[in-house]
Amino acid sequence: MNDTVELAPHRFAGLVAPAVDRAFVASMLAGRDGGGAELSQRYGGPAATGFLLEFRTRLAAPGGTVDEAGFAAVTRYRDPADCRRALDKQVAYGMIHRSPDGGLSATERGLAFLAGIWQVHAEVTEELWAGHGNRVLRLVEALGRVLAYALVLAEEDADDSAAFAAMAPPYEPDGTPPGVLLLNRLGTLRYHRADAHAAAWTAAGHTAASVAALPPGPEQLAIELETDRRAAGPYAVLTAEERLAMLADLAALPA
Repeated sequence: MNDTVELAPHRFAGLVAPAVDRAFVASMLAGRDGGGAELSQRYGGPAATGFLLEFRTRLAAPGGTVDEAGFAAVTRYRDPADCRRALDKQVAYGMIHRSPDGGLSATERGLAFLAGIWQVHAEVTEELWAGHGNRVLRLVEALGRVLAYALVLAEEDADDSAAFAAMAPPYEPDGTPPGVLLLNRLGTLRYHRADAHAAAWTAAGHTAASVAALPPGPEQLAIELETDRRAAGPYAVLTAEERLAMLADLAALPA
């Protein structure tokens, strides 16, 4: 296969994004229905656990914190006042600690919830992707290389990598099952594209609100193509054959 013609990184970035979203959303929904919602209720419901679940790849790690810039970047499409009120509630529930500088970390109670979520995700991904063990392992390995290179690139372009930097690298303690590795690597990779998209619409003169209201058309397409270009970098670590295999493996996963 010709690496520059058949499936160049910028073309692959546009093709793989919906495949990543599909697999990630399916596994998160399975987690919600497979015990995650019940677990959340035991700790106070989404009002108490929402941001812990969202930021789990960082907050579950020993000493893991998310700073104000990272929080703002991850929630960039939401109303800041609404996010602050929701965060205040989760601090009041004793799930999240907020330091004087605005940094967020999980409390002991929050860590207990996250340990439970890890177990829920282990069980549901094992069931959801049963019979696809080799496929899951291939994806885990390939995504590991992609994320490692994305981290290198993010260090070189920190201004446009705030959301990804807040979530990467995902916390992967020894013994983490392959399904959980895949789920969290997929989720972390989505923030790399989110940063690329934000950089693309910012360069086009938009805000989060204005780009969300942008109708389909040439301008929207131009932003998506620029997003693909900006998101393409980490995929250069894969050969064209490996990119094609990743697409095929993602498409074959049950959803």
